Amino acid sequence: MDFLSDNIDLLWGAFLTTLSLAVVSGLCALVLGTVLAGMRVSPVPPLRGLATFYVEVFRNTPLTVVFFFLVFGIVQIDLQFPSRFAAAVAALSLYTAAFVCEALRSGINAVPPGQAEAARALGLDFGQTLRTIVLPQAFRTVVPPLGNVWIALAKNTSIAAGFAVADLTAALQRLSNANADRLLLVFAAIVAGYLAITLPSAWAIRVIEKRVAIIR
Repeated sequence: MDFLSDNIDLLWGAFLTTLSLAVVSGLCALVLGTVLAGMRVSPVPPLRGLATFYVEVFRNTPLTVVFFFLVFGIVQIDLQFPSRFAAAVAALSLYTAAFVCEALRSGINAVPPGQAEAARALGLDFGQTLRTIVLPQAFRTVVPPLGNVWIALAKNTSIAAGFAVADLTAALQRLSNANADRLLLVFAAIVAGYLAITLPSAWAIRVIEKRVAIIR
């Protein structure tokens, strides 16, 4: 108990940093991934090609490389994020958006084509059909895979520790060096921090899935 009371400020601050990284990056990735999914099914070939290129590049590039480029690489072209936290959010968002896009695209493809055809017969254009008819159904279909992407994102925030972001993994490194005789307790505290994010998320995903299943 002395260990926890002595390091509660460090652990709490690291937990909030990890949670903030996950939430902000998750929201940004959801927005960007939705736009990319719309581009992937667009009738405009250049948009489809651009979105496909984006997805293939980021989905097949290690996240650590994305971090390295956004933290150190863009400095070579006189660009820089205002903080390492912002750089971490950008890296996580850009990387995760590719997976959000693919999950959502599978949901779009699961919507019966007849519904889009009926919308066009009523005079709706592609954007209106996608926004009002296709996407609402697609989101309900892909709640489980999007939930998995979110949980993976929450765990991927640990990479930010290697780029001077004071998250839970950074706290693990610091506490392990300062408390070599209490490594099990250190590990337990850090694991509990991650579980406090992922387990409630998994529960919420199951609840949402059941509720939208009733709607469907």
